[in-house]
Order: sequence, then structure tokens, then C-alpha cells
Amino acid sequence: MPFIPHTDEDIREMLAAIGAPSIEALFDEIPQELRIKSLSGVPEGLSELEIGRLMSERARLDGRPLTFIGAGAYEHHIPSAVWAITSRGEIYSAYTPYQAEASQGTLQAIYEYQTMIASLTGMQVANATLYDGGSALAEAALMAVRAHRKSSSMRVLVPTTVHPHYRKVALAMAGNQNLAFEPVPYVRGTGRVDLTSLAAHAGEDITAVVIQQPNFFGVLEDVDALTDWAHAQGALVIAVVNPTSLALLKPPGEWGAKGADIVVGEGQPLGVPLSSGGPYFGFMTTRMEHVRQMPGRIVGRTLDLDGREGFTLTMQAREQHIRRGKATSNICTNQGLLMTAATIYMSIMGPEGLERVAAQSAQRTRELVAALTRIKGVRQAFETPYFHETVLLLERPAAPVLRELADRGVLGGFDLAEDYPELGSALLVCATETKTAADIDKYTATLTEALRAARAA
Repeated sequence: MPFIPHTDEDIREMLAAIGAPSIEALFDEIPQELRIKSLSGVPEGLSELEIGRLMSERARLDGRPLTFIGAGAYEHHIPSAVWAITSRGEIYSAYTPYQAEASQGTLQAIYEYQTMIASLTGMQVANATLYDGGSALAEAALMAVRAHRKSSSMRVLVPTTVHPHYRKVALAMAGNQNLAFEPVPYVRGTGRVDLTSLAAHAGEDITAVVIQQPNFFGVLEDVDALTDWAHAQGALVIAVVNPTSLALLKPPGEWGAKGADIVVGEGQPLGVPLSSGGPYFGFMTTRMEHVRQMPGRIVGRTLDLDGREGFTLTMQAREQHIRRGKATSNICTNQGLLMTAATIYMSIMGPEGLERVAAQSAQRTRELVAALTRIKGVRQAFETPYFHETVLLLERPAAPVLRELADRGVLGGFDLAEDYPELGSALLVCATETKTAADIDKYTATLTEALRAARAA
């Protein structure tokens, strides 16, 4: 809240009403030895004018750098109408339908979102979102175990080309529930899943295979071959996708002969701004045969006795008020506000708008790569088709080069040294439709200077 409304008299009246002599008495259960006697490290309070000026000064310190990072969080243009509508009071605070049928507007928004995200992924049913892309993958793995009754192994094959943060989150969330996440290496020359290593698992009891498209390197996997191989082994296929890419690429529902079984991903590219790491939201879609194993609210459209259209919660798998230990998930949120923003974004953009964003992003990245690889000491890591990010190899360690770029107002990419040390000095770079020829020229000139200075040092 912008100000504290309680006067001293208000506080005295409230304390009298509850029978407490003072505010301090409300915390008398805390032992004295655990209490802090003073807040010597905290400065004196500032006036509204002073704190406003201080925060403005702090905000300016961040600057407005050009960002070419990507790596799961993408800077796209968001039409101003998206958050002008999303932040209206009647929408901003009304996105959790606890008294569901009384919230027809909320339910319709969820229904429209589910319809659009299911269409985008080529699947039959969608939920009303999860925390983020990483937790969506963990939930998909748990769902695959429930849905695949014929498999008893609880083994999930996860290529190392899947986002490293997603792999860590999945292990943290589901690893202690007896799921085994087994890595599958990639081919060094292509950045794709190593089919030879995958073939070594032929004939084994595998619960699910994870396929990311585009993968973390931005490379396009042979999703048809991978999907058909997994199904031939009796395993389910969990697809991890960038929703923007689906405006151009084959949807997971059409991969191989049968399509993917569960599709998840990060919804941030759909109208959610970059904001220091969040909040984001994860999406999940699946086949109708698996709908009862899917976590998350599901809204349906129906007709009442008078023939009027209405919306209702057809399943409440997310909260499942009476299922307790039998619930499919214990995460009690539907990230409704961000889902609403994504619904408005997709409605405004439409299929043609999404396709233009995807095509322009792919084109800008190719222009970026062409410019950067003309610099001495910079080359592509993989000669493989990619979407709108790719890996570049530098002749110098990436970390100090990135610091030098940042000092000059350019966030030059994601350093892969920690997650993929075998690549050497490698940088994941990305461009979207927000980048101009002048932006690319600035990055090229700045990187040229940074590498020249590194050689001279």
C-alpha cells in the first residue's frame, strides 16, 4: 500500500478490541534472546518525496542496455493494450475463481486461454498454467508416471540439450519422489541429441522421453525421429517448446506418427515483460486420454437450462479440495494474472501477428550471427538449423568479454561455461523482432573492441 493509514488512536482502539496492551505484546512468545534490540543498520525513514527521488535515481543506474541474452527469457514487443487491460482493477485482482460460477468473466478468460494454447501446441486440452517452464517440466514428468501405467521404472530420459535450469528444477521437485532423470548426451558437431546414445536404451522400460524444440542451444532437433523412437519403446513423449516458435514450426501434436503426449513450456514470451527473473508462468497441454492426470484448473463451456452459454470449472485438479493425498499436484496457484496477459496478447496478435514475430526474430538472429562471425575470433559452434538463438565460440574467455560488453551497454549473451564446459569459451546469443540493424551494428562494434582490447591486454 502507498501509505500507512492507521493513526495512533486507531492503533489504541484496535489493541483495546483484542485485549492487548501494546503491539510489542503481540510478539511475547518470541524469547528475549532472539529479539533484535535495535536496527542500527537501517537508516532513518525518508519522506515520500525523498524516497521517490532515491528510487528514481536507483532505477536510472540500471540503464537501458541492449540485450541479446535469451536462454529461456525473451524480449518481445508487447502492445501497450495488453497491460493496459490486464492492470485494470476488475481484472488485476479477480483472477482466482474460488467461487467459480460467480466469476464468469474469469472463467471465460481461462477458457479462451486454454483454447488458444491447445491450438498453438496442436493438443486437445490445456490447463490454467503452472509456476514456470521448469516446474512445468517437473509436473509433466510426474504426470507421465501417473499416466503410463504399463511402465514401472519411473525413468525419464532427459537430453542434456534441455534447458539446464529446467533439468535442475525437475530433479529438485521430482527427484525425491523416486523419479530417475537420466541424461542423454548431444553430438558435439551438431548440438543435437545423440541418437546413438539414445539407441542404447532400446528395449528398456522407459516411462518418458523429454524433447526440447528448439533445444537450449537454439538448434532444431529431429523431433519426428525422436518421437517415433520413444513411442516404439513404449515411452511417453514430453515436449518442451517455445510458444513463439510454434507460429513457424510444426506443433508437438504433429510430431512423428502420433505426436507428443504432454507439452510444456515457458509462457513468458506471450506478453510478459522481462522483470529481474519473473514472475513467469508455465503452460501444459496434453491428449484428452490423459486429462485426469493433468494438474491445473480446466474450464469448460456449457449451456444452462435456459440455453444460455456459461463457463464452469470442469476439473479442479490444481486444488482438488477433497482429494488430499490423491491430488495430482500440491501447487495451489494458476498464475492467473500472467495467463490473462497472455490471453490478451495472443488475441491482439492473432496467428498472423505471432507468425510475423517469429519470422522477424529468426531473421534478426541470422543477421546478428552473420555480423558477429565476421569478427576475428568469433565462429558458430554448430552448423545446424536454428530458430532465434545460437551458440558462438570466442577466442577469449566469455565471462570477461561479457563484463566488458555490459560496461558498454550491451548484454551480449549467456555464458555457457558453467553448464557446458566442454564447449570452451561459448556464448548463447539471441535476437528478437525488437532488434534493429543499428542495434546489431552496435553489438558488432562493441564486441570487436572488447576482443581487440583482450588481445592487447
